[in-house]
Amino acid sequence: MKKAFVFLLSVVHGLSSVAQLNQLSTAAEKKETRNGNNQFDKGIYTDAEASYKKALDKKNNMPEATFNLGDAVYEQKRYDEAAKQFQLSAQTNTDKTIKAKAYHNLGNTFLEQQKWEDAAKAYKDALKNNSKDADTKYNLAYANAMLIQQKNQDKQNKDNKDKKDDKKDKKDDKQDKNKDDKNKDQNKDQQSKNQDKKDHQQKGQQPKLSKEEAEKMLQALQGEEQKTNQKMHQKQMKVVNVKIEKDW
Repeated sequence: MKKAFVFLLSVVHGLSSVAQLNQLSTAAEKKETRNGNNQFDKGIYTDAEASYKKALDKKNNMPEATFNLGDAVYEQKRYDEAAKQFQLSAQTNTDKTIKAKAYHNLGNTFLEQQKWEDAAKAYKDALKNNSKDADTKYNLAYANAMLIQQKNQDKQNKDNKDKKDDKKDKKDDKQDKNKDDKNKDQNKDQQSKNQDKKDHQQKGQQPKLSKEEAEKMLQALQGEEQKTNQKMHQKQMKVVNVKIEKDW
């Protein structure tokens, strides 16, 4: 952590500057750019930004003002705007030294936003134009290290999420199974209760007869009873032997 803290300080204070370039076209542009440089050195970055913009109004894409405007905006932590200025400076400058410094500072803006991959690419572009810059090499190594750390962290987070989702799915499956089993048991209990109720109702039911049906059944029973009594009476009667006497 100490190394990273020192590194971040070196990044903030290690912005390349082309304020010393003496290639200003006119007295007005030179004056505004000089004012911006003085304000920048005093830490008055908003005023420096305004001065550089005035210089650019007088001469579009003026190399010094374009580059230094990026520095002024960077110090105000408006990194997206700073990145655009450094990209413009790198694209419009033919001097490899200036291009290398513009790409270096572009890498710093991405570094501040933790865009490690973009930062590494910018530092590589800087080294293509100045392969001997030690600060750029160090910043590139740092960006690559942070990129690897981020990928490992992303992978670990994904693995943890997959494990958590898998565990949740298994839990949900178990809950669904338990719920199905419970529903089946409840259905069986309900079916058993319904059958018991039906059996009970069938046992408890007595056939209901109308008055006419009851009288008919009674008459039929009485008729049967009379026939039975007659048969019983006949059986009980004694047989009498009649003797026939011949009269001759």
